[in-house]
Amino acid sequence: MELRDKKVLVVGLGRTGEAVADFLLRRGARVTISEKKTAAELGLPLAAWTERGAAVETGGHRPASFLEADLIIPSPGVPPLPEFVAATDKGIPVLSEIELAFRFLKGSIIGITGTNGKSTTATLLHRILKEAGRKAYLAGNIGTPLLSFVDKSRADHIYVTEISSFQLEYIDAFRADLAVFLNISQNHLDWHETFESYFGSKKKLLTAQRKEDRAVLNRDDALVWRLRDEARSGVFGFSRKRPLRRGCFVREGWVVVRDWDERKILPIKDIRLPGLHNQENVMAAVLAARLTGVAAARIRASVKAFDGLEHRLERVLSVRGVRFVNDSKATTVDATLKALQSFDAPIVLILGGKDKGSDFTKLRRLVRARAKKVVLVGAAKDKIRKALEGVVPMEEAQSFPEVVPRAFAAASPGDVVLLAPACTSWNMFKNFEERGRTFKRDVRALARRIEGRHS
Repeated sequence: MELRDKKVLVVGLGRTGEAVADFLLRRGARVTISEKKTAAELGLPLAAWTERGAAVETGGHRPASFLEADLIIPSPGVPPLPEFVAATDKGIPVLSEIELAFRFLKGSIIGITGTNGKSTTATLLHRILKEAGRKAYLAGNIGTPLLSFVDKSRADHIYVTEISSFQLEYIDAFRADLAVFLNISQNHLDWHETFESYFGSKKKLLTAQRKEDRAVLNRDDALVWRLRDEARSGVFGFSRKRPLRRGCFVREGWVVVRDWDERKILPIKDIRLPGLHNQENVMAAVLAARLTGVAAARIRASVKAFDGLEHRLERVLSVRGVRFVNDSKATTVDATLKALQSFDAPIVLILGGKDKGSDFTKLRRLVRARAKKVVLVGAAKDKIRKALEGVVPMEEAQSFPEVVPRAFAAASPGDVVLLAPACTSWNMFKNFEERGRTFKRDVRALARRIEGRHS
């Protein structure tokens, strides 16, 4: 792809937008950056971009900029603007950052998608590969844009890439040498409008593959497993519920992989992450590692040492026998259901934030079975209250600083206070990380007040 003197519009100036703009400018493209936020809202030194020759438009998108471009690169999460439709109708390509990276990147790509578990699976797989001596890099939605690796990429590099539906929406030639599809449930309907559209974007990771590629699919997720009929690549499954001819499964308390041979990898009890869903994430990472040729003993050592990620069922501390758990990454109903299934103790559940078009009534059965009380907060609290009416006692926090004290007051020794909001954080925080760290800070402040701790 020739970029010199091409008029390229970069839509959105977040972390990915900055990486794209930098990449394009260094290759001689004529870059325009379009951002709906004002310069003050962005809080970024925009002069640095204009000094490098980019045109920067803030405070809204100028339709003419879309129609005058030779190429448009939207940042992940930028909604499907009508300007994109107008541009594509005119024959102007709209491509995602991973598509642009793919055109220039050397090495192989392991693409990981699904509604839940992507970050945990990607991080674990990256760790296994690194500890096995592979030149592996963690990329995509989890942190560093794939495009940032292009300049130093080599043929023997492996890019473990967490990929969202937003990124897959605008791919063309992009494909992963190994695709991992973890699960699918309703999500991002505020962006995609329908589940069919959301799933359609996700499954591009698989349907873009070729015969020589390989795919890892969740055998226990009916919609995901059905994709094997659309795949041209070699398909392997993972399952907690049944043995498989080709794939990873549980037998007599062991995680077993059957591919070119059959190997016991490790006992289930050696997985340190809580919850059955994390067993699935581990199995997907284990299978992907085996398919890249990592020895069973090396995989076992890495998995046994892995205790998860921040904001994913993260144990914070206990205050007078009440355990506080931070699962701020649970931004979907399905993720919250999985979090609820991870504990046997009574739960005081913290729900709320910005709704993504979710069906909160799906929480009713497990909330009734596992939760003793729900604390609601954020813009979605009225919708959640209506969905859970009559299921469990609920109370509202008017602001996030009220959440921890209210939840603690409702808990008894032996209970779990669980932040698993089933919503994004965007109406109160910049991202789920900021929400989770605020929660942990508030828990520690409570511990200092109650127990005089200084941690």
